[in-house]
Amino acid sequence: MPDLQSTAAHPSSWQASSDHDADELPQLPPFYSPRPIPVSRTISELDLNSLSIHERSIAMALGSTSSSAHEDHDSDSELPGLVSPAFTPPSTPGTYTPSHHHSQHIPKSVPVDSTAVNGGCGQKKPKLLDRLPDVNCVVRARIPTTIGGSGTEMFLHLYQNSEDNKEHLAIVFGNEIRSRSLDAPREGETEMDRLIRGAYSGRLYPGRTTSKLPDENGQSADNREKQGEPPLVRIHSECYTGETVWSARCDCGEQLDEAARLMSMPGSGGGVIIYLRQEGRGIGLGEKLKAYNLQDLGNDTVEANLLLRHPADARSYGLATAMLVDLGVKDIRLLTNNPDKVRAVEGPNREIVVKERVAMIPLAWRGKNGGIRSQEVGGYLKTKIEKMGHMLQMSENS
Repeated sequence: MPDLQSTAAHPSSWQASSDHDADELPQLPPFYSPRPIPVSRTISELDLNSLSIHERSIAMALGSTSSSAHEDHDSDSELPGLVSPAFTPPSTPGTYTPSHHHSQHIPKSVPVDSTAVNGGCGQKKPKLLDRLPDVNCVVRARIPTTIGGSGTEMFLHLYQNSEDNKEHLAIVFGNEIRSRSLDAPREGETEMDRLIRGAYSGRLYPGRTTSKLPDENGQSADNREKQGEPPLVRIHSECYTGETVWSARCDCGEQLDEAARLMSMPGSGGGVIIYLRQEGRGIGLGEKLKAYNLQDLGNDTVEANLLLRHPADARSYGLATAMLVDLGVKDIRLLTNNPDKVRAVEGPNREIVVKERVAMIPLAWRGKNGGIRSQEVGGYLKTKIEKMGHMLQMSENS
């Protein structure tokens, strides 16, 4: 293998180095980048965006394939800006670089059973509604996304309910999960009405006039067979500050992005993100901003809520359960660190059964680019673990 630094520092030596390389290197004009050095298995599993190319860590990573890299490396030398790696690292969430030994990160999955004392759901039993609220999917639309950079699509479902006047959402990845209330016929509606509100099969296209496909044969969400493992589900509460205005006080935006990435991965089987409009753990945006000021005065996130005479967590999940039932989902794999959420989502009569809990480990703890690193988010996560019982170790690594 040619020496990385000497090759880059002396372009005129590229031709001469071919005596030591099995491949014949053509003489390229100076505006071309030199031939990429084959990447070892060690470095192929690193994110090259996170490496400084003039640091000694590069030479150490390449040490398994060339011992001379350690001997000849000059820490003060830098490679030309045109030098390109053997592959282009991903810059869009959800994409990955093909390699023989590269795989996307799959979080840990832990079997849970809320009926057992030690079933992995914590010791507290959240108060559940006596009955699930009534929900109705009003409209569904196909949304092409930027996730993965390859045109991943999802279906956005908008729900109304009997408990409040808010518009809660179900973000559905995949074509197999459908809303029963959306598909149900409505009095006096035409085929065009059904197409407009999203009660159709397949895809819309100019000139389409019927909501069913010719080969559908009356198949519905009630009798459609579900195959494979239970779908991934994330119950996510609205967080304007974390999702829209780049707040580093919490990891809500990061968790939403990660859930979407996992559900859009090839072979994932899709999944559902239930997006509930209960800002600030149920206290609203205005009270949440007051809580932020109290945090700056030295209180943690739980103490701040209590000082404002709110519960530490005022959220409820009955709507999420009812929406999942409407979507025809029974067994799920739940993306959460919150043991209370496992029991609460299952509903008063276990209408939903959580088979596995999939941990949501912060990207910064996994050494990933893009993870939130701040004093505020560190204290926030510490409080959730110590005071709210979240199942996450501060030293946990995946």
